[in-house]
Amino acid sequence: MLSSNPNNWGAPLAQSLVWVCCSASASAVPAPPFSPTNIFAPAATPSNAIFGLSLFVLGITGGIFLVVFALLLYSVVKFRKRSNDDGREPAQVYGSNQVELAWTIIPILILVALFMATARVIAVVQAVPRPQNSLEVVVIGHQFWWEYRYPALGIVTANELHVPVSDGRHPTPTVIKLLSADTDHSFWVPRLAGKTDLIPNHPNSMWIDPHMVGLYLGQCAQYCGTQHAKMLLRVYVQTRAEFDRWAQQQSQPAHPENSTSAGRRIFETTACINCHSVAGTIANGRFGPDLTHLMSRETIAAGAATNTPDNLRLWIRNPDAIKPGSLMPPMQLSDQELDALAEYLETLR
Repeated sequence: MLSSNPNNWGAPLAQSLVWVCCSASASAVPAPPFSPTNIFAPAATPSNAIFGLSLFVLGITGGIFLVVFALLLYSVVKFRKRSNDDGREPAQVYGSNQVELAWTIIPILILVALFMATARVIAVVQAVPRPQNSLEVVVIGHQFWWEYRYPALGIVTANELHVPVSDGRHPTPTVIKLLSADTDHSFWVPRLAGKTDLIPNHPNSMWIDPHMVGLYLGQCAQYCGTQHAKMLLRVYVQTRAEFDRWAQQQSQPAHPENSTSAGRRIFETTACINCHSVAGTIANGRFGPDLTHLMSRETIAAGAATNTPDNLRLWIRNPDAIKPGSLMPPMQLSDQELDALAEYLETLR
């Protein structure tokens, strides 16, 4: 039974892992030096539950394999052809109620156990009540990038999700609302949770409660077009103090001292403002990522390239050089205009 007390928020999931006989192995997995995408190193309650269930299923299917293999091996050895065989066919057994019952009842019991274990984990993961201290993030999937909105904080960013670490004594989960702006996508960060689909006109949701700070990588797990493979996910799990500092910085508008720069004039008089937003300016496009704090991100093009001045210039000049099939058009700027625009964008921190 699920508790409505936020302080007991993680208890039902721990109990569910005991129920599937795998909680000890799931909770004992150390984090470093595992890969940021290692499904065998869960770092949040949902991924722990899925990992425990996976071990339970693997144990049952592995046991079935060993039994079947042992019976086959026994049959091969026991009934192999010997030199003194007279060539006659051995006695045949036609019909056995005991055998019929065994290979009917045993598979049914196995399937029921697998079904109940899976259904319980799914129900527990999806039905956990939302504590008052949880953080809400709206994730919108685009071709081919991620938009993140923090309604309570007034923050809009792209491709790099920041969340606070969850204290086991006082869980602070992040509730994620999933929307799609165009076609089907799928949000999957293996070490934090199972993949959840984003379907047009069908809001979906999930939650994570990371137990350790660090960078967790993920991927759009639903084929969504040409650059599906480069629709990457980066989740930065920070201490509460670090997250609060990041949120404070992200809530600020663009620097007003750049209002008269040549690069800003180019930005505001070209097609850039049709797709992109910069807080504090006339740019309020919604088709592309919000650029208010572009240079605070480690990557551009949804993780396809590191956010360096050279890559930024290349991305503006010819997006296909970094991400073929990208929906961002080349801006056809002169070298002087490109330099001025890039210098302006580099001030957006």
